[in-house]
Amino acid sequence: MSPVACTLLVVAKAPVAGVAKTRLAKIYGPTAAAALAAAALLDTLLAVEATPVSGRVVALTGDLADAQRSEELQALLGHFTVIPQRGATFGDRLAAAHEDAQELVPGPVLQIGMDTPQVSPDALTRAATRLVQPDVDAVFGPATDGGWWALGLATAGHAGFLAGIAMSQPDTGAATLTALRAMLESVELLPMLTDVDTADDVEEVAGGLAVDSHFRRAVEERRITG
Repeated sequence: MSPVACTLLVVAKAPVAGVAKTRLAKIYGPTAAAALAAAALLDTLLAVEATPVSGRVVALTGDLADAQRSEELQALLGHFTVIPQRGATFGDRLAAAHEDAQELVPGPVLQIGMDTPQVSPDALTRAATRLVQPDVDAVFGPATDGGWWALGLATAGHAGFLAGIAMSQPDTGAATLTALRAMLESVELLPMLTDVDTADDVEEVAGGLAVDSHFRRAVEERRITG
C-alpha cells in the first residue's frame, strides 16, 4: 500500500540499568527492568518500521552505549532518523519532538512512547490514516493507568500545550484530552492500551504478545532466571 503521509515519532529513553523503568527496578532489579525496557523498545521500533508512513523519527535521550541490548538497538535505529530530545521538562521535550519531527518531514505527526510493546503496525496504520483526514485535527490514545500512549497532531505547532500538562500523574490523560478538545475542533480517540509500568502490566501485556516478540521472550527469560 502507499505510505500514509504522516511521520511516526517514537519518544524513547536509552534502556540503561538504574535509569530506565525505575518503578519496575524496585521489583525486578535495575538490570532486569532495563532489559524489559530494551525489549519493549525493540518491539515498538519493529512495529513502527513495518508501518507504511512517510517518515519515522526517534527522539532519544540517554546513552545507547550503556544500554541493555545496545548493539541490537543501534542496528535497528539505523533505519530511523534519530534526533536528541531537548527541553527542561518531559512536557517540553514532547512538544519539541513534535516540532522537530514535522520540520524534518512536513505533515502530521503521530507520537508514541516505548511502553506499549503490544502496539501493532495495523493499529498504527489505522491511527495514521485517521490523522491525515482533512476533518481530523488530532488523535489521542488513552492508557489504562490514566496517561496516554499515542498523540497525533495534524499541526505540530499545537504541541506546545504539552509543556503545561503535569506528566506521569493519574489524571495526565484526562488533562491532555481536555486541553486538546479546548484547542482543536476534531479530536478522535484511539483504542485504550496498557502501558508497562507495574508487574501486573508486564504479565498482562506479555501474555497477549506473539511467542517470538522480544518483550514476551524477555519476560519468560526473567521467570526462568529469576
